Amino acid sequence: MNRSAVTQTLEALNIRPDEIADERLAEVFRILLLLIEELCEENEKLKVEIQKLRDAINLLKGEQTRPNIKSSGKKPNNDISSEEERRTSNTSKKKKSKAKKHKIKIDRIEVCKVDQNILPDDAEFKGYQDMVVQEIIIKTDNVKYMKEIYYSPSQNKTYMGKLPPEVKGDFGPGVKSMVCTLKHVANVSEPKIHEFLDNFRIFISPASISRIITKNNELFHQEKADIFLAGLLSTDYQQIDDTSSRVRGQNYYTQIVCNPYYTAYFTAPHKDRLTVLDILRGDPDGKARSYLFNEEAFELLERFGLSKKLILQLREWASGKIRDEVQMQQLLEAIFPDQGKGKIRRTRIMEAAAIAAYHQQTDFPIVEVLLSDDAPQYKLLTYLQALCWVHDGRNYKKLRPVVQVHREKLDDFRGKYWDYYRKLSEFGANSSQEEAEALSAEFDQLFSTKTGYPTLDERIAKSKAKKLELLMVLKHPELPLHNNDAELGARAQVRKRDVSLHTMTEDGTKANDTFFDDWSDCEEVGCEGV
Repeated sequence: MNRSAVTQTLEALNIRPDEIADERLAEVFRILLLLIEELCEENEKLKVEIQKLRDAINLLKGEQTRPNIKSSGKKPNNDISSEEERRTSNTSKKKKSKAKKHKIKIDRIEVCKVDQNILPDDAEFKGYQDMVVQEIIIKTDNVKYMKEIYYSPSQNKTYMGKLPPEVKGDFGPGVKSMVCTLKHVANVSEPKIHEFLDNFRIFISPASISRIITKNNELFHQEKADIFLAGLLSTDYQQIDDTSSRVRGQNYYTQIVCNPYYTAYFTAPHKDRLTVLDILRGDPDGKARSYLFNEEAFELLERFGLSKKLILQLREWASGKIRDEVQMQQLLEAIFPDQGKGKIRRTRIMEAAAIAAYHQQTDFPIVEVLLSDDAPQYKLLTYLQALCWVHDGRNYKKLRPVVQVHREKLDDFRGKYWDYYRKLSEFGANSSQEEAEALSAEFDQLFSTKTGYPTLDERIAKSKAKKLELLMVLKHPELPLHNNDAELGARAQVRKRDVSLHTMTEDGTKANDTFFDDWSDCEEVGCEGV
């Protein structure tokens, strides 16, 4: 019997242990229903495992594996979106103003005259009725430059006229900007860009298009660095998320760092804690990473679970010293002479010392609060961390009980969960300390709920353990409750990946990140001068 059949059967029986008068009999039914849940969950896991084993056997036999058929555009049954639940009852979509005429640049004015032959003798001119029509013209502007040449016999020297400073190479700035716009704004693939230009009789090779996109972008890379710096200074918190990407056919990861004023992208081969720290330090390549062994570093080592003996050894050898990458590796080689051992401990030592050095730096802004999901690479990088309520809420949406009573308990708790979320969303800078304490107490009460559905109760307890991070908004009211801005940035990267499967060079990857960045709102925080 499959999961759907089990669900339908239980719905037909409609067993409700809480309504059974005999407590012993009620407890028996509770145990049986829990057993059904566990068996159904185990059965689903076994199905997946069996299919993997079948695929492995078929591969060994030289046969095909089960095809991975993509789902249709319809929403799957296990949709974990919480948008509808988070929306308040009185929320209405903001109506966008249709009055855009004041934003339109008028390039020319044309008067539509009335045929004078049809006008009666007493007709009086009463002015004009304006109508703005937007149009765009795409045409070639190929220029043949004739550079004058003069020769001086007395000086034995040739003088030649110079091209305009904006002209470099065989293609003008209009073609180059069009290529970059189609690639990075319209998300058009390079073959389609070539086809587009060819239709307008611009004879350009695919290699030239690739060079325009990836080369000579130093000015834009510097602008990105300046904007990132301004973005870090604009708020006390930053948001972060990641998504997968491909470079030369290999798996890479793109980190999205943002706040309401900007979004920046950084693609790297790893997504570990040191990689994320390098990005926050403004050194995404990790070339200038430093390490500091101070009390904070040793406290982090204790939290990482390193032995007291090893921490004492580091205190004796490295306490109070700042080291660069070479010196750090020399220290680790002295502590772990066998290169095949201690890999995790080596990493933890590097992380602790790098985080301590980051918190002491003065030449680049330090992020005070980091808003993210619960991924381990984002933890302990900043003094304070805020967690996304939407990510936490997804864990409840992933629960799929087959027992009707358990589904009702899950639905009831999720309703209370999002009711509390809406109350929390109303907390702001003008809220009082009493309101903060009341919300904190309500959190404790809500996440101390015992439903009798063990899987749900375990999930509730996990949320309660994250109270400090989930309620960071009570200390920092400017914080959003969700990480949607970073997730929208990740979604944009996914759309680009669907068009261009991967980049092939370091220059191409860097150009993708730079031109992907969004700083359209930076003028609000004084970034227009960078």
